[in-house]
Amino acid sequence: MNTTARLHGVIPYLASPVDAEGEIDREALARLVEHLIARGVHGLAPLGSTGEFAYLDLRRREAVVQTVVEAAAGRVPVIAGVASTTTADAVAQARRWRMLGADGILAILEAYFPLDEAGVVDYFSAVASATDAPVTLYTNPNFQRSDLSLAAIGELSRHPNIHYIKDASTNTGRLLSILNRTEGRLGVFAASSHITTAVMLIGGLGWMAGPSCVAPEASVRLYELCRAGSWAEAMELQRDLWSLNEAFARYNLAAAIKAGLRLQGFDCGDPLPPQRRLTVEEIAQVEAALKRIGAL
Repeated sequence: MNTTARLHGVIPYLASPVDAEGEIDREALARLVEHLIARGVHGLAPLGSTGEFAYLDLRRREAVVQTVVEAAAGRVPVIAGVASTTTADAVAQARRWRMLGADGILAILEAYFPLDEAGVVDYFSAVASATDAPVTLYTNPNFQRSDLSLAAIGELSRHPNIHYIKDASTNTGRLLSILNRTEGRLGVFAASSHITTAVMLIGGLGWMAGPSCVAPEASVRLYELCRAGSWAEAMELQRDLWSLNEAFARYNLAAAIKAGLRLQGFDCGDPLPPQRRLTVEEIAQVEAALKRIGAL
């Protein structure tokens, strides 16, 4: 099987529900997983940026991965986020998530001091070599101190266990450059910062994004239209979905997703401090965006 064809479609970055004490609300998370699978998503990505991985300790991260794997029960692949400032810790996370049953690893690099390109490549290579789970590289130049250059992506695409990349830049031309440079070795996933119909048109496999948590049905419909080559209809739906992306881009993404989920009857708690919850006025803007796409 072509390795770049194994993952595809709409893979939501899951929110990490918490209770008043900041503990993972496993029941709420399992309910969210069940809801998203029933709406047709093609995979689940716990501990992405929407999952507030940077604000969770290792015990809570493990609770998230274990809950999602158990709730998914093999119906869709689970791609669990690995993130650390140290290679050894990232390797340990990857091995632990695989032991818990994760089907794939989303590799994220946290950095305090700047790293040279060799250090970045070594980090991702070590994570990819730690398990037999296929690895998705995550790159987000807006938030990461040490990002993946096109040259580094090209080098990493030759690692036998690195099969995908999720790019959260706002540069769709960069995605085409990645597709051209890697010559089919990497499957490309978009983020909510990209116009996903355009990414599908140039050869993308789908998208991993937080807004799909609150708009799973519309997201799956958009994917199906793109796969069918119904580009005019896809763009009509894309315009409505883009208004949701624009609303969320104004705020902390985890706070916006949790506010949207609460409006839909999924209380995932507040964003973890020092992040703040949305104000009443801000929630009203999220509500309006959700109503526009029929998600409320």
